[in-house]
Amino acid sequence: MNVFNWIAQAFVKLVTSVNNLLWGDLVVLEFSNGETQFGLSLLVLVLIPVGIYFTVKTKFLPFRLFPEMIRVTLEKDESKAKDKDSISGVQALIVATATRVGMGNLAGVVAAVSVGGAGAVFWMWITALIGSSTAFIESTLAQIYKEKDPLYGGYRGGPAYFMDRMRMITKIKREDVYVKDVNGEAEYVSMDKESHYSRGCKFRLLGILFALSGLLCWAGISQVVANSVTTSMKNAFNIPQIATTVVLVAMSAVIVLRKNATVKVLDRVVPVMAVAYFAITIFIILKNITLMPSVLGNIFSQAFGLKQIAGGGLGAVVMNGVKRGLFSNEAGSGSAPCAAASADVVHPAKQGLIQSLGVFIDTLVICSCSAFLMLLAPDSVIGGLEGMDLLQAAMNHHLGYFGVVFIAVILFLFSFSTFIGILYYARPNVAYVFGDTWAAQTGYKIFCLAMLFIGGLAAYTFVWDLGDLGVGLMTIFNMFAILPLASQALNALKDYEANYMKKK
Repeated sequence: MNVFNWIAQAFVKLVTSVNNLLWGDLVVLEFSNGETQFGLSLLVLVLIPVGIYFTVKTKFLPFRLFPEMIRVTLEKDESKAKDKDSISGVQALIVATATRVGMGNLAGVVAAVSVGGAGAVFWMWITALIGSSTAFIESTLAQIYKEKDPLYGGYRGGPAYFMDRMRMITKIKREDVYVKDVNGEAEYVSMDKESHYSRGCKFRLLGILFALSGLLCWAGISQVVANSVTTSMKNAFNIPQIATTVVLVAMSAVIVLRKNATVKVLDRVVPVMAVAYFAITIFIILKNITLMPSVLGNIFSQAFGLKQIAGGGLGAVVMNGVKRGLFSNEAGSGSAPCAAASADVVHPAKQGLIQSLGVFIDTLVICSCSAFLMLLAPDSVIGGLEGMDLLQAAMNHHLGYFGVVFIAVILFLFSFSTFIGILYYARPNVAYVFGDTWAAQTGYKIFCLAMLFIGGLAAYTFVWDLGDLGVGLMTIFNMFAILPLASQALNALKDYEANYMKKK
């Protein structure tokens, strides 16, 4: 027993140490004789420079091609006539949005504003603009390296799959455009239609590490999702946590244990909940329209404000906005490409553009909604409050008890869609590590349903730590792949703009 306790304690310490390395302040910058501090985590130090690099390399894609993102998202579905089990580019976006639009958009934004103030919202916006280019690169690569799914039909892929087929590229001609997988080999398709095969070593171990990190992360998220839902339902309706837990697990089981029900359900749930949340926000904004100039003024002034610099709080404003923006839109973590790879589209870059738009939807729309709901409430109502208490108090001010009920219901829908969305992400990664067997797929789903049940009854901080560890490691492993492979996505973009866009 003592040996078991020692092993458990050692494991907890290891997880804590790695999390501190990934998420803690690795570098602290001090200005004005130490009065202003910026704490930079390893992930921030990686993701922000990479995002800026990709923004420059794509010639500022988020601004330049934003109309094209809208167009390709709204155009007619192409996948129906090709493969009945495949999904469209928009459906892949909906799956990715389902997992993004969750606690990060509610509790995450609340935490950013609680600690960093209104100015943190501006830095969340900046992070989304930067992350959009990273989302394009990783999702385009997922499309380039996708493969047929022998179990579920359609396609599958993601970082583990393009890591597995990474090559040390040699003697690549300048006119090469992008890579397509042909019979297990990476084929370069160039403007003149010539093909060149790359040679080198495979990186299967890197793919396994990414997949295992993802499976660890998503299992941890299952517990967090359940506890958030049951707690909010208890606060809003006084419903016992066990009752909410049973309903949540039963609903989830009916969907995730069926072969291809996830996308059909998310197709209906995600647009409804997103539109409802956006509509309520617009109503509250119009109701308080005279306050909006001061709210927007606070966001921009506090983002760079002399008051924050003098008080030593500018570092908290900037870094909380940046961190929460990264956590919320997931750009660079490698999770969204697991859905992007399953889309049946005519060109890899098209799905990259669609997933880039997803980052805007998540942060510039949904996260902004949460921020405005809080910032439009007077200080006398929300002063001294933190976390979900702050958001619920703001909604109670705007809409009375209905507002509290609305937030509880929206949180239920957000969290429910997050859970079934992450199990969709898990499909290709379970197959990558454990093989193409229904036993492996079902076993992981049952494991996550068990985590969902346990989390609904009580919060276990260590499980949250495991989730943080998983997404942090995913991001680091993903960076090892997308940086050397980025030229393939950039060439795909060049081909798309030269040939595909001009035909429209």
